[in-house]
Amino acid sequence: MITRTLTPSSTPVQYTANDDASRAVIVIQEAFGVNDHIRNVAERFAEHGFFAVAPELFHRTGSPEIPYDDFPEAMSAVGTLTAPGLHDDLMAAADFLAGRGFSRESVGVVGYCMGGSVTFYAATLGVVGAAVSFYGGGIENGRFGLPSLLELAPSLRCAWLGLYGDLDKGIPVEQVEELRAATAATSYDTDIVRYADAEHGFNCDARPAVFNEAAAQDATRRAYEFFNQHLRAR
Repeated sequence: MITRTLTPSSTPVQYTANDDASRAVIVIQEAFGVNDHIRNVAERFAEHGFFAVAPELFHRTGSPEIPYDDFPEAMSAVGTLTAPGLHDDLMAAADFLAGRGFSRESVGVVGYCMGGSVTFYAATLGVVGAAVSFYGGGIENGRFGLPSLLELAPSLRCAWLGLYGDLDKGIPVEQVEELRAATAATSYDTDIVRYADAEHGFNCDARPAVFNEAAAQDATRRAYEFFNQHLRAR
């Protein structure tokens, strides 16, 4: 069951009310908002023992849930995001979980598409113990007023896992391998897994044209295992 509430800083979040969870995860949306798919992702994390919370990053423009075939509207919404706003929303989600009894060491962050990039930024803020990015772009060119992922890599403050598809038209394999090298040079446990026959959005079962069931299942399993390995049970 998903519940929606406002944090003290007025960031709306949607969360699973699993107070018995030993670990928590911040779920970062795609470019289409906190929609049914993201709510399903949060609920699946809850089924695997996590308290999951998804901040609505588009709340400053009404928290729209954008159809997957409306790319112009999605890009318009993404264009409203700013680095200060993302920082505030990530901190609000982390503070919300702290209020539920989760320390930094027990909180992870996972993001998809646009959210994969935001997740990488979240991993530099010192508020989570591990991070998993599903096909996060902006590797060479920063987004939302943030530096590129390559520029952010030396600032990582937790373990990080990246999950990418080789058929992703917007994220070349060469850039993915540059990011592998940049993150490997940090003092944290990092890894990148590539899926040879997967496209951008391969985890999204609401998008049949790009959904890759085998890659999605393997990547999601790896995400659960990565968090269980790197996050401390409260």
